[in-house]
This record gives sequence, structure tokens and C-alpha cells, in this order.
Amino acid sequence: MTRLDPAEFREFFGSIPTAVAVVTTVDTEGRPQGFTCNAFAAISPRPASLLISVDRTSRTLPSLLARRAFVVHLLADDGEETAQVFASRAVDKFAGLSWLPGEASGDVPVLEKGVLAYAECTLERAVETGDHQLLIARMEAVRVHPRRPVLYQRGAFRAWDGLAEKAVQA
Repeated sequence: MTRLDPAEFREFFGSIPTAVAVVTTVDTEGRPQGFTCNAFAAISPRPASLLISVDRTSRTLPSLLARRAFVVHLLADDGEETAQVFASRAVDKFAGLSWLPGEASGDVPVLEKGVLAYAECTLERAVETGDHQLLIARMEAVRVHPRRPVLYQRGAFRAWDGLAEKAVQA
């Protein structure tokens, strides 16, 4: 059987719009760290748990594994700039951003702008697969704001326009 080319993999998954998240934590010296993530999923409501997929070359991964606490921020329609900053290789991704320490996670940053919802999480298990690690975590606290999500498809950000919701109501 032939192996799938990485470009075909990206084309396949890039063809569907996905929600966009920013994952934050702190390093061993308490400095905030983070990255943009679109590979995350709900696992179970009892206990409340989720998973995120992290590239093994991510500069944030060692901090996630050491601190064992992180916050998953689902981005709102005004969160595109935040997504781009956290997707970059910038040294200080938090420069100029407003954030507070988490309630359940202590010193882990909770972003204040461009966020639809967030979950404060505790890492339970890491599983290596391919060039990524899946981090399975218990959700300790969540907050949801009444906002529209931003979606990412084929290299572009788009605000969800609610057409699917309108069609269901009709």
C-alpha cells in the first residue's frame, strides 16, 4: 500500500472548515507559552475530557508536559489576529495581549479578547503518534461567551455566518 503524501493529507482536511483554538500554558519558569491548534476534540462528558494534537517540534510541548495544565481557547470571529500570532514563531506571543491567570489552573494564561469559550485543563496522558503527541486532559472549568466562532478552511479564516443554524430553524 502506498503512503499518503502530506500535501494530500492537508488537502483532505483543509477542505472542511474547522474551529480554531489557542492553547496556553506556562514554562517551568512561569513564562506564558502558547500555540494555535485546530486539531482538538471532545472525548467524554463524564469525566469531562478533551484531547489536543501537538506537533512534537512545538516549542510549547515541553511546557505542556512539564506543567501538566493548559487552557484551550476557542476563538471568536474577531480572533483571527490572535490565531495568526500564536501560529507564528514569535518569541513573545503574549506581547500586547490582555490575559489573566486561570481560576482552576492558577498561573496558566486565560486570554481576554477574541475568545468564544475556554476550558482550563489538567493533562492526564500523552500519546505519541506520528510526528505529533495527543494530549488527553480533564476539563476543570469552562466559560462560554455568546459570540460567533471563527472557522479556518483552505488557508483562510472566516466568521461562521450561522446559515446552518437558520436552515435547522426553518
